[in-house]
Amino acid sequence: MLITFEGLDFSGKSTQVRLLSERLSHENFNVLVLREPGGTEIGEKIRSILLDKESSGMTDVSELFLFSASRAQLVEEVVKPALEGNMIVICDRFYDSTTAYQGWGRGLLKEAITVIHQLATSGLVPDVTFFLDLPLSEVEKRMQRSKSGKDRMESNGHGFYEKVREGYLQLARKEKRFVIIDAMQSIEAIQDTVWQKTEKLVSQKT
Repeated sequence: MLITFEGLDFSGKSTQVRLLSERLSHENFNVLVLREPGGTEIGEKIRSILLDKESSGMTDVSELFLFSASRAQLVEEVVKPALEGNMIVICDRFYDSTTAYQGWGRGLLKEAITVIHQLATSGLVPDVTFFLDLPLSEVEKRMQRSKSGKDRMESNGHGFYEKVREGYLQLARKEKRFVIIDAMQSIEAIQDTVWQKTEKLVSQKT
């Protein structure tokens, strides 16, 4: 099965990905953790271009195609073989990020983005998507507390992130696979919610 985590930067996705992976491994499941963009040799090269501040002249359409190119490589080279091998794949971001960031945030044509998703993923759809929802005020606080410098994507303004968050919420209301989680909760509370849903889905699959 394919499990994806979505949310704004600093929403705690990576922490929950790690915790779920550890729990599933403890329960003797074969787990593969991936991140987007990246996960392949080609994908990591694309990632470096996308996040490099020196890529400031990148057009919105170029950004869309680069994210999708990395995803296409990841799905064909890694995700599909892993699923065929009965592994549980956990991905930190997937195509919903592109819909939210490039569709809602950048204002690109959502219908065209949907077609690109279908091509890049060969129609692959996550079994469940956990959306860690965080208010913009908290995102900004966490950004300020972070010791690492902002990458190109994290350097977008408040208005951009407001549109991205709204995009995620619209997607979550539309797609039944979404689980909206209040990311202001404790790490443990979020972990419990994620595990309860995952355990239920795993039991249905086995």
